[in-house]
This record gives sequence, structure tokens and C-alpha cells, in this order.
Amino acid sequence: MTAATPHHAHPLRVLGIETSCDETAVAIVDADRRILADRVLSQTGVHAPYGGIVPEIAARAHLDHLDGLIRDALAEAGIGLDGIDAVAATGGPGLIGGVMVGVMAAKGMALARGLPFLAVNHLEGHALTARLSHGLEFPYLLLLVSGGHTQLLVVEGVGRYTRLGTTIDDAAGEAFDKTAKLLGLPYPGGPAIERAARDGDPRRFALPRPMIGRPGCDFSFSGLKTAVRHALADLPAPLSARDVADMAASFQATVAAVMADRCRRAIALFRDRHPTGGALVVAGGVAANTALRASLERLATDADLPFVAPPHRLCTDNGAMIAWAGIERFRLGQQDGLDFAPRPRWPLDPTAARAIGAGVKA
Repeated sequence: MTAATPHHAHPLRVLGIETSCDETAVAIVDADRRILADRVLSQTGVHAPYGGIVPEIAARAHLDHLDGLIRDALAEAGIGLDGIDAVAATGGPGLIGGVMVGVMAAKGMALARGLPFLAVNHLEGHALTARLSHGLEFPYLLLLVSGGHTQLLVVEGVGRYTRLGTTIDDAAGEAFDKTAKLLGLPYPGGPAIERAARDGDPRRFALPRPMIGRPGCDFSFSGLKTAVRHALADLPAPLSARDVADMAASFQATVAAVMADRCRRAIALFRDRHPTGGALVVAGGVAANTALRASLERLATDADLPFVAPPHRLCTDNGAMIAWAGIERFRLGQQDGLDFAPRPRWPLDPTAARAIGAGVKA
């Protein structure tokens, strides 16, 4: 379906809803790249006792809080629903119960108000964030690194992605969470490991660096996680604060080295396609890690590529990236029918081969 751009005095405004995982998020963004409202309710405390996300609990929490967040976002923007031009929601991939909550709320508003509805691919939200935060031009190379995804993609345009590499087992964020659990650190693991690593010696534990030097741009993290478990089993219990800090630093440095190696290969492939221009962009929750950013920034500088990392708040799951992806698609005359079915799996590059062992997250 296509839609004409509505006539109004203000720039196009889209309300975006993100409920694919454990953040309930609503934002209002306009076509001038202004974030008029940005509300995120984290469920970290709800899931912390389980050391990971429980899908049923996540979906229930989205259901309980989404309406209130929508009201809060409209109040923050100082507008009513009559000031919104379209409604966008994450349509997948993600925990399907949560995705359904956001999609149904967006469809309800669209139907009641006669507004266009846009079902946004969650990964496309991350992929286009650098255009919201930095006004970046196409094409660019994207490292998308989060709890559920670790991929390298060439971003040619809206809806135009070529996957160069993906994880063949765990995503980087999962490896952070599981390593944190082994170290007795709180959930979510990424921020906890980064804090612990500040006082640690990254050279103390010689951890394997999976895939380094191998052809291609794929990632693997499950062997690294197993190596952490074996190394910790050799230490006297309970672990000392020094043990925890050193392992956190060693693990983080290893992940950064793996990421840099894979990205170096991806940059060479990107340059083959686009000899001039471009940038290296990192997005997704793990992109908030300072050590990882520093490693990638050095790599980009060496390759004479600009390095772009959206602000931390726009790296973790948020409604602004969904609203922005909705704006990008709507400006191209796209929208979705109210019969759209939420998708637990929704690859950005449907032509890419399914990765062995990567399950539904490929």
C-alpha cells in the first residue's frame, strides 16, 4: 500500500512504539530529526531475579504500562493524537508476545484516528538510528550488536541491506549476560562487566579469540563463554574481587579484539562496493560499551572512515528509532495494512543464507 504525505503546518510527526524485548518504549519524532518525546520503561528489575528475560513476564509488563507511556509521551510533546501523522510499532523480530502488544496498540490508534500504520523491523530501527542522530547519508557499514543480534551489514538505503556476517551461535549481548552470571555480577551483564573491567587486568586470562583470522565476517561467542567457565572453575572459590575484575577486563578485551578483526574484513568488502564515502556505524545495546567503541573508532580511523555511534540512549532499545524508521518508510510512500501479522523472525537481508546454529536470530 502507498500513502500520500498528509498536508499539515508542522513537519511529519510519527509516534513510535517499541516492545520487542524488555523495554516498553514510546517516542514522538518529526521529519526534522527532532525527538519531541522519548519515554522508556525498563523491566530490568522485574527480570533480574531470573538472570535473563522471561517472555511471558515481559509481555504482561508491556500490557500494563504501554497506555500510560503513550499518554506521557503525548504530554511531553505537548500535543494530542490529532498532532500525530502516523503510528509506527516494532513488528518483529523479537519476543512475539511483546511485539503483539505494541502492534495491537498501534493498530488501535491508527484505526480509531484514521492514521497510517507502519510495522517497523526492529533491526531496521537500529540500522537507521545514525541517520536520526547524525543525519548520515547512505551508504554505510553497520555493526549491529545487541542482546539478540550480532551482524555486519552494508546499508544502501531504506529497506536495502546486504549482510556480510552474522553470529553462528550466541549474540555478543548474550555472551556478556552469561559471563556476568558466571562472575556473580547483576543482570544485564553488559554494563556490569564494563564497570567491573575498569579495575581489571585484561592480560591475566588468555581467552580464545573465536573466528579471528578466519575468512569472512561471521562471529562466534559460545566457545568464549565456555572458556570463561573453565578458567573460573580453576580458581579457588569464592572468586575474589580481583578475579572478577580481571576476568571482566579479559573478556571485554577479547570481544573488542574479535569485533575489530571482523569489522576490518567487512571494511575491505565495503570498500570494494563503495570506494569512496561511507562510514563505520555501530548500533544496538552492546554499542554502548566504551571499550568496544574505542576499539572500533581506532579501526575506522586507520581505514580513513568516519566512525559514528549514536548516543547511548539511542543504542539500547527505544521508541525514537522506531518512529524514525517509520518516517523514513512513510516518506517513500510506504505503509502497512491493519492485517499485518507480527513476525518473530524478520531478517534485514532476506537473501542471506541462514546461519547454522543462529536459530531464529539469524
